[in-house]
Amino acid sequence: MSEVILLLNPGAMGTSIGAALRGNGYRVLWVAAGRSAQTVERAEKTELQVVASLERGLADAEHVISVVPPDAALSVAKQVAAHGFTGTYLDANAVAPATAREIGAAIGDGCVDGGIVGPPAWRAGSTRLYLSGERAAKAAAWFADSPVDARVIEGAIGAASALKMCYASYTKGTSALLLAIRALAEHEHVSEALLDEWDISQPGLHQQSNAAGARTAAKAWRFEGEMHEIAATFEAADLPPGFHLAAAEIYRRIRELKDVPAEQVDIATVLEQLLAN
Repeated sequence: MSEVILLLNPGAMGTSIGAALRGNGYRVLWVAAGRSAQTVERAEKTELQVVASLERGLADAEHVISVVPPDAALSVAKQVAAHGFTGTYLDANAVAPATAREIGAAIGDGCVDGGIVGPPAWRAGSTRLYLSGERAAKAAAWFADSPVDARVIEGAIGAASALKMCYASYTKGTSALLLAIRALAEHEHVSEALLDEWDISQPGLHQQSNAAGARTAAKAWRFEGEMHEIAATFEAADLPPGFHLAAAEIYRRIRELKDVPAEQVDIATVLEQLLAN
């Protein structure tokens, strides 16, 4: 009989993780209670097996993978621990190393720290899953020869999360900075002049800022929490957290665009939302 993994929860990224596990012969469960119709549709397309409750899923599963918004990661881990789960628990969330260690303390010896870099893993070579902790190699084996490139890195719980925080501090932090600059230029009525200067001295930055608006609008509600985790990581290292606290505010201002159809979101829409707050 194939091993059973409970996936919490199959959002856009989690669904691709579930598909990779299914492709490797694992039974993948998920809890439908309280989830959106969009999540249900994703899970059904990926042929994940629904269970009625967290308690039922934990009773059947040997392993758990958590892919949830950063601000829910610790509470989800504590819920799982409260049910007495003793299997392998992979926390694959964008959280600070300190948060990862809190999750490890709640779960116990079965915890694996993970950090995902890249888009949902629908094609090979696009997405890396970095893992640390004593059971990291065991969790990496779940994804052998799948679109998820699972890589064990040296270190205890918190190491994989630290790598994720460093990586996202640049990619998502600079996207927020570009959007803030575009909003400032719009406010001061110098957008056209700024973009002309960028085209002269910073080729590609104009297009990069446009893409940042379209790319982040639907995800800003999640990026806000991630920026707070990054800020906490910098502060714990006695480095200034203000860069990413400001980035969190940028994403907070555009999080209402989450449910706007992608084809209706452009840089003008994003800038209007930023300046309206």
